[in-house]
Amino acid sequence: MTSPLQIRRLTYADLPQVIAIERRVFPTPWSLAMFVLELSKPSGICLAALERDRICGYLVCSRYDTVWHVMNIAVDLPLRRRGIASALLERLFERADRPGAQYTLEVRLSNEPAIALYERFGFHSAGLRRGYYHDNKEDALIMWRTVTDSRPAGAVIEEAPQGVRA
Repeated sequence: MTSPLQIRRLTYADLPQVIAIERRVFPTPWSLAMFVLELSKPSGICLAALERDRICGYLVCSRYDTVWHVMNIAVDLPLRRRGIASALLERLFERADRPGAQYTLEVRLSNEPAIALYERFGFHSAGLRRGYYHDNKEDALIMWRTVTDSRPAGAVIEEAPQGVRA
């Protein structure tokens, strides 16, 4: 049985655990300075996912003018495919979604599980950034999501039965 997942604001005190996950998960991990910079931005949303008081995933999202940029999302390797990234995205959208809100992100073309996750949350392909990733010059898929109404992300919209008005 797994312990319940808690999601809260990411803090400077969390950074040692975050850096350890970052180094295990990404071929070109962010530096401590990059995390400090993102945490220092008052308009951003930075979240930590915890199980048993230990960080198991995190999300960093910065706001640039009117667009939210999902900068970094990671789940520790042994804990993947358990809904942690989905829970982080759901909490982000609970906090930031408004009609007309826009989100963007870049993802490696080879990261098919992440692309599928983002598509489930309404992100769509908007082009490529050629050679974006410095470690291997892999292209990045640019994805966008626009909130069209006030329903929460992932909300199921049931259609009325035939002949019944909603």
